[in-house]
Amino acid sequence: MKNLVSTRATIARRLVLPAAAAAVVGAASLTGAGVASAHVSANAPTVTQGGYGVVTLVVPNESDAAPTTSLRVTLPGLKSARPEAMSGWKSVVTKKDDVVTEITWTAEPGSPGVPVGQFAQFRFSGGPFPEQETVTLPTLQTYADGETADWNQPTPADGTEPEKPAPMITLAAGGDGHGGQHAAAPGTSTDAPQSQATETAQADSAARWLGGIGLVVGALGTVFGVAALMVVRRNGRGNA
Repeated sequence: MKNLVSTRATIARRLVLPAAAAAVVGAASLTGAGVASAHVSANAPTVTQGGYGVVTLVVPNESDAAPTTSLRVTLPGLKSARPEAMSGWKSVVTKKDDVVTEITWTAEPGSPGVPVGQFAQFRFSGGPFPEQETVTLPTLQTYADGETADWNQPTPADGTEPEKPAPMITLAAGGDGHGGQHAAAPGTSTDAPQSQATETAQADSAARWLGGIGLVVGALGTVFGVAALMVVRRNGRGNA
């Protein structure tokens, strides 16, 4: 009888443990996909050094309980900055010494803001941007319950990501002087929103692909677990 129990336990361990490991891997895949896309980020594929263009802030809601109701981005002192009109949001442009230093978006009363588990894109058009390769855009995210997330930490030279990295855009070198760059001043570019939407769609597709892999692996773990139990029961009946 003891040998029979031992045999059953061995079979169960050999089948159930790999299944459990597969389920854990699946869950980790899902979690990893969420974490990788959780930070506030920025992209500006058409903006050049010293030029004008459209910047998009991609803002996911990291809270499990409250929507995002306010977003404030600090700018590197631009002569011009115009936020895109957004339904349910009002925007305020702050100037100091005749240059734009901040843009603040606030959800209007009755607006859902950025709901839990969702994200939103906040765009502005402006310039001229500094004549340097990278520009950071420190951003303060505020939730309805009063909690805040201050995305203002610079990324060190070794590339290690800080806990709350500041959104950063990379600027290509300018063209033939400032004339061509000013030609792409606010309101004249139609390619930027389309390019940014494409990048966002690609990122979303990648996250869904990773999530799908996690679900498939998790399902396989469940199947293997059920199969293990069936084998144990069959062996029990056969040796009864």
